Amino acid sequence: QVLRKSLKRGIVLSAGSFLAYEASRQISGFAEVHASFKVAEVIEQADYLYGSGETEKLYRLLVQHKNSEDAELLWRLARASRDLAQLSSTSAEEKRQLVYEALEYAKKALERNESNFAAHKWYAICISDVGDYEGIKARIANAFVIKEHFQRAIELNPKDATSIHLMGIWCYTFAEMPWYQRKIAAMLFATPPTSTYQEALRYFHMAEEADPNFYSKNLLFLGKTYLKLNNKKMALLWLSKAKEYLAHTEEDKQV
Repeated sequence: QVLRKSLKRGIVLSAGSFLAYEASRQISGFAEVHASFKVAEVIEQADYLYGSGETEKLYRLLVQHKNSEDAELLWRLARASRDLAQLSSTSAEEKRQLVYEALEYAKKALERNESNFAAHKWYAICISDVGDYEGIKARIANAFVIKEHFQRAIELNPKDATSIHLMGIWCYTFAEMPWYQRKIAAMLFATPPTSTYQEALRYFHMAEEADPNFYSKNLLFLGKTYLKLNNKKMALLWLSKAKEYLAHTEEDKQV
């Protein structure tokens, strides 16, 4: 009788525990769906603000979610922080703070999703920005990391013209590096980062093939690179395209 009562009680408890577990599982599942829906909603708002050029509003929206575990949100926050730092109304001290903030968000995005091409791209961009505050040794050391992450971004998304363009800028920068910086690089590193104008040109053309006429600066650098290679005919072609590009942003006007 005691055994029968104990077994009966155990079955009742098991049934109760099972029901509690199922309820908990369903609530947890609902919370996850709700959370993912909320993230999608924030991303949609963020993309609208980014497309509208509402830099400050975008930053204010995304910084509320700085503790998010979602890589898509975090890389967008890194981009928004950097964009805010670039505004002429941002003070030098605020700019420095935002640049380092942006790097932290990009790093976190990469930690959350190593397969996210945009996280790699913005991590590389943010490391490059931080280099402006850390001296030539750090900048040269970071160059290896930057190249690696741009290449990874391109591997993950070969259609992303911006990543390809930025890889071209990397090559152009090191092809153009002044002699004294090359000397410092050679003293600091056994194999310092190097590149050629031909390599830069290849990336700029690849970017144009991925998304024709996507960016005024890519047109400008195609022209500049052809000039470096003493091909004035091709330089004129691309510089004319850059000149005729319909300006949408301040950068387009500068180009």
